[in-house]
Amino acid sequence: MPKMKTKSSAKKRFQVTGSGKIKRKHAYKSHILTKKSKKRKLALTHSGLVHKADEKSIKDQLRLI
Repeated sequence: MPKMKTKSSAKKRFQVTGSGKIKRKHAYKSHILTKKSKKRKLALTHSGLVHKADEKSIKDQLRLI
């Protein structure tokens, strides 16, 4: 059998931390930024973690399971 390939879309969007959690970027920071407050844009800049309910699905796409 050939090796399983990772999903390219997931590979580009997620990163695994040392403790095994999955990091992600926030949405809504690409355009139409003039109406958004500075506080909101700054909060969207920082990365977040994937919710526990979605972790299994993403780990499967990254072939970590």
